[in-house]
Amino acid sequence: MPDPLNRILAGHTNPVGLKVYKKSVPLGVIGIIYESRPNVTTDSAGVCIKSGNAVILRGGSEALQTNTVLADAMIEGLVKAGLPENAIQIIRIPGHEAVGELLKMEDYIDVLIPRGGKSLIKRIAEGTRIPVIKHYDGICHLYLAADAIAEQAVALAVNSKCQSVQVCNALETLLVDRQCADTLLPLLQAAFSANGIELRGCALTQKLLPDIALANEEDWHTEYLAPILSIKIVDGITHAISHINQYGSGHTDGIVTQSLRLAEQFEAEVDSASVMINASTRLSGGGDYGLGSVVGISTDKLHVRGPVGPNELTTYKWVAYGQGHLRD
Repeated sequence: MPDPLNRILAGHTNPVGLKVYKKSVPLGVIGIIYESRPNVTTDSAGVCIKSGNAVILRGGSEALQTNTVLADAMIEGLVKAGLPENAIQIIRIPGHEAVGELLKMEDYIDVLIPRGGKSLIKRIAEGTRIPVIKHYDGICHLYLAADAIAEQAVALAVNSKCQSVQVCNALETLLVDRQCADTLLPLLQAAFSANGIELRGCALTQKLLPDIALANEEDWHTEYLAPILSIKIVDGITHAISHINQYGSGHTDGIVTQSLRLAEQFEAEVDSASVMINASTRLSGGGDYGLGSVVGISTDKLHVRGPVGPNELTTYKWVAYGQGHLRD
């Protein structure tokens, strides 16, 4: 991958000959607090080092020994490569007290990235004055427009939901245009049933599929991370976009349509970090976007939005070259 540092992002020479440019630089020291998965240890450290940052890792207590072994191996590699030993650090003390101390280190840590459930992220964000890049819910939608090709629509919906139900870019709410609902819903029910997915539908959906559960208001707000899918029949693209912007989490939302006009309207009006046009929601992420490993998918708008890779862990500085220039 290309080096994300020292890139000239913009530049010009002003009318009096002052050369001005903006270049990419590291954020600094990044604290990453995460739950179970030890692959976060290696992914996070790799992305931080690639972008010139130092990293302090604090994984879940249940994986402490594994995380420590991985961190020690990476630290050994750092030293052999001629990099500072302390560029990767791991907190080796279990329990919440160590996290509490980490949250107070605003003089030393430039940004915190919590990886885990909503409760963890909320606790970190509310307990520190350090800037936090947050990865909240993945309440992802797919809207099947009236002109959607049935075979493609079913395939995309099933892949979005079933390829891996427990991940943040898995489909949680399927929106079906009223004009194609009679045709598509029976096909969708058969396909999801074959994959062991429990369906919950709005009242209109339940009329067409009477053997499914009735969805309630809470379902539209829920990231199931499980083999459960809510379905709503909508009156056109405006209704679909309105539902997504009201109930979505700004993670990943998609449309299935043959119309460029509808695709462009959806892309322009849906307020999400990733918008998929005739593609599975499962394709939103670092690898598929060419970013390599990422440290999460941000649902914030500042400092970064979407997959957080090496480029996203940089900031910038302005540099001005003069020849004794003075302000008049």
